[in-house]
Amino acid sequence: MSAVNDSLVIARRNLIRMSRIPEMIIFGLVQPIMFVVLFTYVFGGSMNIGGSTDPDVYKNFLMAGIFAQTVTFATAGAGAGIADDMHKGLIDRFRSLPMARGAVLTGRTIADLVQTALTLLVLAVVALLVGWRPGFAEPTDFGKVMAGLGLLLLLGYAFTWIGALIGLSVRTPEAATSGGLIWLFPVTFISNAFVDSAQMASWLQPIAEWNPFSATVQACRTLFGDPGVSTSDAWPMAHPVWASIVYSVLIIVLFRTLAVRKYRSATA
Repeated sequence: MSAVNDSLVIARRNLIRMSRIPEMIIFGLVQPIMFVVLFTYVFGGSMNIGGSTDPDVYKNFLMAGIFAQTVTFATAGAGAGIADDMHKGLIDRFRSLPMARGAVLTGRTIADLVQTALTLLVLAVVALLVGWRPGFAEPTDFGKVMAGLGLLLLLGYAFTWIGALIGLSVRTPEAATSGGLIWLFPVTFISNAFVDSAQMASWLQPIAEWNPFSATVQACRTLFGDPGVSTSDAWPMAHPVWASIVYSVLIIVLFRTLAVRKYRSATA
């Protein structure tokens, strides 16, 4: 309970800091909204999804990918925030206090999760305004849609631990931002987020299908009632919900362990 209380105190500190810098939240909302609008209206009529080039088909296919990209891009912000605290010596001060070792990082990731949830909520409203309709291809219900959003937040939380490790491993917030984005682009684009992986080169298709990011995207499409892609024998694509949960939990366990270990020895 002491570790939980310590983590919540740090999370509250970070949420208060975010509320006092509203441009952080505003800029975090603008980018995903731009992605929704640009991909919907620029590429909507040129993508072949399930043999159809109907813009409405691609619109509903796209949204799960945009949602997943948005929650994972929060990784860069998490890394930059921790690197900034390191650069200012705040982490060294926290480490000198009688508090749980992992509380600083856990509190930071919880605060980032709250911000990600807010961003996802706004993005879902924008998606509905531009024509996203859960149950477009297959029947679904409110509970399944909420479960899909929950899987997105779980993936986002898992990726913030990767950002935490990056933030502790670099010297400046600028380096953390760059380091947090460089690997995210291939992870998000070599996936089924924006195109059907069956249309990729034969050597690239298995990489996309076994990508943890793809598993969550496919799980959300299934729960949202719009699978929209070709069938695949790859286990993550055949069992996307379970694959999404397993991948996210493994990422949390691995990178939380590495981040807490790095936290003990990192210096400003």
